[in-house]
Amino acid sequence: MKTVFMVAEKPSLAQSIAKILSRDYGNSWLHREGVEGRSCDYIVLWLDCDKEGENICFEVLDAVLPVMNKPRGTEKTVYRAKFSSITDTDICNAMNCLGEPNRNEALSVDARQELDLRIGCAFTRFQTKYFQGKYGNLDSSLISFGPCQTPTLGFCVERHDKIQSFKPETYWVLQAKVNHEKESSLTLEWDRVRVFDREIAQMFLNITKMAREAKVESVSKKEKAKQRPLALNTVEMLRVASAALGMGPQHTMQIAERLYTQGYISYPRTETTHYPENFDLKESLRQQTNNPYWAETVKALLSEGVNRPRKGHDAGDHPPITPMRAATEAELGGDGWRLYEYISRHFIATLCADCKYLQTTISFIIGPEHFTCIGKMVISPGFTEIMPWQSIPLEESLPNCEKGDVFPVSEVKLLEKQTNPPDYLTEAELITLMEKHGIGTDASIPVHINNICQRNYVTVESGRRLKPTNLGIVLVHGYYKIDAELVLPTIRSAVEKQLNLIAQGKANYQQVLEHTLDIFKRKFHYFVDSIAGMDELMEVSFSPLAATGKPLSRCGKCHRFMKYIQAKPSRLHCSHCDETYSLPQNGTIKLYKELRCPLDDFELVLWSSGSRGKSYPLCPYCYNHPPFRDMKKGMGCNECTHPTCQHSLSMLGIGQCVECENGVLVLDPTSGPKWKMACNKCNVIVHFFENAHKVRVSPETCESCDAALVDVDFNKAKSPLPGDETQHSGCVFCDPVFQDLVELKHAATRHPMHRGGQGKRQGRGRGKGRRPGGRPNPKRPKDKMAALAAYFV
Repeated sequence: MKTVFMVAEKPSLAQSIAKILSRDYGNSWLHREGVEGRSCDYIVLWLDCDKEGENICFEVLDAVLPVMNKPRGTEKTVYRAKFSSITDTDICNAMNCLGEPNRNEALSVDARQELDLRIGCAFTRFQTKYFQGKYGNLDSSLISFGPCQTPTLGFCVERHDKIQSFKPETYWVLQAKVNHEKESSLTLEWDRVRVFDREIAQMFLNITKMAREAKVESVSKKEKAKQRPLALNTVEMLRVASAALGMGPQHTMQIAERLYTQGYISYPRTETTHYPENFDLKESLRQQTNNPYWAETVKALLSEGVNRPRKGHDAGDHPPITPMRAATEAELGGDGWRLYEYISRHFIATLCADCKYLQTTISFIIGPEHFTCIGKMVISPGFTEIMPWQSIPLEESLPNCEKGDVFPVSEVKLLEKQTNPPDYLTEAELITLMEKHGIGTDASIPVHINNICQRNYVTVESGRRLKPTNLGIVLVHGYYKIDAELVLPTIRSAVEKQLNLIAQGKANYQQVLEHTLDIFKRKFHYFVDSIAGMDELMEVSFSPLAATGKPLSRCGKCHRFMKYIQAKPSRLHCSHCDETYSLPQNGTIKLYKELRCPLDDFELVLWSSGSRGKSYPLCPYCYNHPPFRDMKKGMGCNECTHPTCQHSLSMLGIGQCVECENGVLVLDPTSGPKWKMACNKCNVIVHFFENAHKVRVSPETCESCDAALVDVDFNKAKSPLPGDETQHSGCVFCDPVFQDLVELKHAATRHPMHRGGQGKRQGRGRGKGRRPGGRPNPKRPKDKMAALAAYFV
């Protein structure tokens, strides 16, 4: 029997496709997860149907084709499924119309990835090393540059500069009111709008005040229409989610992708705002007939006939974002429901009629000056029934009048006002600018906005407005000073056009790559040579390392106090030696009992992730310059293999970690009276011997598991030992007296990426099968470990 290897991008997507196909095609094909298609005859690629999906297709083929069965002759064995939603109809149609992966689109993604990586790494590494070595309060662990990220930041700073340079101007507006009913007046707008000269404004006021009546010069009534929205694409969805729902672009895309993989909406990454002619609009509409919020509108549309959606832009990728099956608020909940509700309402609105209203304009003349008032009255609400926030606002009713009618003037006054600066860019406005200038794609726009927020270049204020930080402003001004093209959108827009030509097969991948890299190579060298220009701006805004931080521990070279700089990345700086030492991040640092490292005489510091986390001492010099061959940069004393140092792994290591393969449980000598030992690789913590007076690691080992024995000295009043004993030596894992005093936990950490933190890492600095100090590596007794794991919290 021929076997088919089905590849999908996400497990949930794979399961949904498998479930649908099994109903229609039986089990004549195989779906495998986590297997490289070994000995299969055919491969069907069910990756996301965008350029990035095409790129992954060829990554999969590189891994799978060498282990597949060889085709017979010219037999076709590679197929590409094209689909836009996870519904029975769409999946089965895709299976019946299998095509081939598009190599040109994959190459365009390869080019973009290589350009962004090489350019970004070069500029980012240089900037970070240069400025973090000079300034202590940058408060940024990474000073990054990105061909898309930096122009995105540039838009925000450009708006900030306009606000800062704005000079308000005073202007005057003439306002008149006329009586049209008993105790009711009508406010008129001045046709001149405003004037900027007070004397002239006063002259107009004096002339107008002389008139007692307002004469109707003309009355016009015109039926107008507010068009229903175009079909929904990614950029519009992101704009509305930010402006109306208060959801950030990155968060919105994560929710949209989840709704897509669960089959509730169509593919959420699309530039198209036009439905193809063969799209079954009625079937998608019928899915919404039972929703209590819009069931009546949907049923009315189905009975009266749907309106064909407006003709939008067809980018040739995917249909617009559409609800594919009914959902309830209880099913989706929270932000998932809010986004689904908007997508559904928007889709229904595209099939409704336009909103029609009657606009009445009355022109008045008071003395020599002309005034106008405008009123609107809804004739047919159309799509605004389903999108009430788009409805025509209610306005004061206008009087029924004709040309030549006269109304008494009740008031004429002069209003003094000032021009206002623009506000900071909202995320919605920034998305519009990025789309207009070709910065990023519909898939990457949220990522670029998220990056400038996470890297402390902008902060999100109320109304989801993006206010640049001091660092973001200085960076952009520095780019402008050295090379404006690094921050302007023009050069990236030109690169995106070339990448699109590669995708269309109209440009050579290698030539575009080499040409663009050559341009940025020249720019990079010029940037490095001209960095003093940006440094001048940094000097004004940030403090040098020597003037930052507070004294903490003594340098082993000059024996003067080094300063602890808490701003990210936290580090120690010796101003006398002009050297900086990096430290573990996302925790607290304090002096460790004024003890010194026996190797270099630096004072030790203690890193801690909190009372429920782990802690360990470290030597600042050894942490940055590993003293032994089996150690790597970034290791504390709990991983140090010094044979005699009282703080090292050799002296405080107890036994092999109960979870990870290469970790060792190390006694935390600062944890008393709530004693604990912690794995030096993963986040396992073992609490034991609470209220013990002393806990020491013995040089002797357990006969059963080779773990180091522990000597425990309890206070006489609080001893849990039998027979009022206060001292006992034994194995933490095997000794029956100790078993009830041991509790396994996982360390609470401030951030999942910190150096002692969560996640299992490969062991470093120990020979396999050997314990520090030359003793055998402790065994992991399964019975004892299982008993210990029962206490897991």
